[in-house]
Amino acid sequence: MASLGFATVQEMVGHAEMLEADPEAAAKNPKLSGMDLSKLLTPAATLRPGAAQTCVQAQDHGLETGLDAQLIAACSAALDPAKDAGICAVGIPQPVYIEAEVINTHRAVGATLSHEVSKRYGEHGLPRDTIHVKLSGHAGQSLGAFLCGGVTLELAGDANDYVGKGLSGGVVAVYPPAECDFAAEDNIVVGNVCLYGATAGEAYFRGVAAERFAVRNSGASAVVEGVGDHALEYMTGKRV
Repeated sequence: MASLGFATVQEMVGHAEMLEADPEAAAKNPKLSGMDLSKLLTPAATLRPGAAQTCVQAQDHGLETGLDAQLIAACSAALDPAKDAGICAVGIPQPVYIEAEVINTHRAVGATLSHEVSKRYGEHGLPRDTIHVKLSGHAGQSLGAFLCGGVTLELAGDANDYVGKGLSGGVVAVYPPAECDFAAEDNIVVGNVCLYGATAGEAYFRGVAAERFAVRNSGASAVVEGVGDHALEYMTGKRV
């Protein structure tokens, strides 16, 4: 680094002009003889002059505006029973039932809630249905992602892609609202790649799932009324 004129790694970022192709390596393999690396070796600063080339601003994911922030606050009897004097016996998680609206900008609903459960009670979570969340509306991507044991998400509505991605012991159910007059079995209610990489838990869908349903599922059980192309690819465990 010093021989190149840099005192820190941070100073080196973006300076592709300090790199050069190795002619000896190219000469050893005829497939490399015509390779042009000039695009790769273009200094980043010449492409967007004045633009930052390293991290200059911390990312803000807006987690505090997500639905999980509200759910966590409403689940104190299950998450922090010792703080709820008069509501439950000290130290004993109490069942919680919550109803809420969900919109399609609410992503990964249940993931941060599951994180809070797992921090307190370990990888197996809570007894089944300790936390029951009944949602209505149109869920964004990854509803119930990594949902842990003891948490049930029930949605009267429909959901985007990746429902139950990495499902880890929780229960997810999606069905059309009671007022809908269409045949659920003929309509898609959840998007693509539901239950991708799920390891435990259950999922119930009254309606059809889009493509790549339960790809890489290794431990979740599911009931669904229809699927698109490529369902159950690389599935290694449980039953759909």
